[in-house]
Amino acid sequence: MPQDTVSREAWRAARMALLEQEKELTRARDALAEARRALPQVRIETEYGFDTPRGRQSLAALFGPHSQLVIYHFMFGPDWDEGCTTCSFWADNFDGIAPHLAARDVAFTMVSAAPLARLLAYRDRMGWRFDWVSSQGTSFNRDMGVAFTPDEVAARSGVYNYRDTGFPATEAPGLSVFRKDADGQVYHTYSVYGRGLDGLNGAYQILDLVPKGRDEDALPFTMAWLRRRDQYVA
Repeated sequence: MPQDTVSREAWRAARMALLEQEKELTRARDALAEARRALPQVRIETEYGFDTPRGRQSLAALFGPHSQLVIYHFMFGPDWDEGCTTCSFWADNFDGIAPHLAARDVAFTMVSAAPLARLLAYRDRMGWRFDWVSSQGTSFNRDMGVAFTPDEVAARSGVYNYRDTGFPATEAPGLSVFRKDADGQVYHTYSVYGRGLDGLNGAYQILDLVPKGRDEDALPFTMAWLRRRDQYVA
């Protein structure tokens, strides 16, 4: 919708009123982050194995020298030719952050169900540098709430985002956080799905600042405009 045109003084007054709302949101976000960190943890009992460029590795090994591990569940099914367009959009926002996270004792990796060779080929195509491992043949994706059977998809059953509402595909996006103690025991501390992933997308946060916003209301569905970044037509 068209914006009003006002004097610089009137604009500043309106901006200061909005600033108070922004500060309130920031304080609420800080409180939420503290509550998130205070969640209880769950001991991981399953011996998961992942195919990695360094050979077969356990979940504990994915931590490397760190005590915290963040895993992004990237939608890339075992029989898919390429990764999910939406997850690729999110992944563009993650490339290059691993050294910064490592400086705060955090390892970061992508996990998908597709074979490792296909994941690495797609990573090369997109020019990404983060770690990416395959969970093919394990129950990891399902245990983390991001994998569904064809029957569940057809019936829209199965728990996604902590609700028994199902998901419209056999693969779903999410992010999970784990902690490893001094004895090597791994614990699951947090997972987030759906719109909860929104804040991880820097491009969307920037679009929220511009006059048109995300500009998706007239589209047939959210993100109908989206392409993999090597597929936009100039």
